[in-house]
Amino acid sequence: MTTPAAAPAARTPDPGTPALDPASVVDATARLVGEHYIFPGPADEIAALLRRRLAEGGYGVGEDAEELAARVTADLQSVNGDLHLRLLHHPDPVPAEKGAATMAAVRRKFDASLGGVPRVELMADGVVLLELGPMLFPLEWAAEPLTAALTLASRGSALIIDLRGNVGGDPDTVAFVCSYLLDERTHLTTMHWRDGDRAEQTWSLPYVPGPRFGGSRPVHVLTSAQTFSGGEALAYNLQQLGRAVVVGEQTRGGAHPREGWTVHPHLEATIPVGRDENPVSGTNWEGTGVTPDVRCGADEALERAHALAVAAVQEAPASASSSASVS
Repeated sequence: MTTPAAAPAARTPDPGTPALDPASVVDATARLVGEHYIFPGPADEIAALLRRRLAEGGYGVGEDAEELAARVTADLQSVNGDLHLRLLHHPDPVPAEKGAATMAAVRRKFDASLGGVPRVELMADGVVLLELGPMLFPLEWAAEPLTAALTLASRGSALIIDLRGNVGGDPDTVAFVCSYLLDERTHLTTMHWRDGDRAEQTWSLPYVPGPRFGGSRPVHVLTSAQTFSGGEALAYNLQQLGRAVVVGEQTRGGAHPREGWTVHPHLEATIPVGRDENPVSGTNWEGTGVTPDVRCGADEALERAHALAVAAVQEAPASASSSASVS
C-alpha cells in the first residue's frame, strides 16, 4: 500500500514584506522598459503590452510574487524574444538600490565557486582544462582567482576552456580572460548604449599579471545549451578572432548587457540597456546563440575537444607548443 504524499505546505509571507500589488509592479516594470530598454521601438511596444494585459486582468490579484514574475516575464519576452528581459523573482528580500538584488545573488555564487574557477586540471599530453563558471564574476572580485588559474594554464601545451555551465558575467572579465590568450592588444567588441546614444569599444589588455598563454597554442572552448550571456561573449569573441575552436552545443543566445531595478522586495526588473557589436562579424549572438565549430552533445564535448587539442599539438611546430609569452 502506498501512502499518499503530503500536500506541500502553504507559503507563509514575511510579515515585514509589503503586500504584493500586481498593478504597481507591472506599471513600474512597464515604465522602466520604456525608459531604458536598448531598442526604443520595441520598448514602447512591450510597455504598452504590459499595460494592456494589466487592464485586461492578465495579472491576478491572488498571485504570489513568483507566479507574477513568471507571467510578466513571458509577456516581456513575447515581442522579440530577448531572454535578458525579465521580472526576476528572489526568494529572499532584496535591497531597493539599483542593481543590488543581482549583485547580492552573484556574490553568493562567487563565494561558493572558488571565485568562478571551480576546476583546473592537467590532462594527458599536457592539455590544461580550465572550467570557468557558473559566471565570469566582476573583475574586482575575480582577477585574483583568474590570474592564478591562467598562470597555471600558461604552462600547458593546449588549453580547453569549459563554459558549459557558464550563464553570464562581466564584460571586463571577458576581456581579461581574452587578454591571456592573445599576443597583442586587440579590439574585442563595441558596446552601444541607449543612455546617451553612445558607443564604447572594449580591447584586450596591454598588460596582464603573470605569463600569458599567448596567441599560438591551441585553444578549444566547450559550450552547452545552457551557456549564456557573458559565457557566450567569451566563446564568440575567441571564435570570431579565429583564436579558439568552439566544441559542443548551440548556446542560448543572450547578447544584451542588462541592469536591474527592484520593483518589490522579492522582484527585480532586469532590462537590457546595451547591445554588443563584434568588429569581425558586425553583429552578435543575440537570439541565435554561438554556433559551435564542432557540433556534439555537451556530455561529449570534453572528450572531442581533448582529442582535437592533442592532434593540434602534435601537428604544431615545437617552438609554438612549448613557449609561453610573458607580458
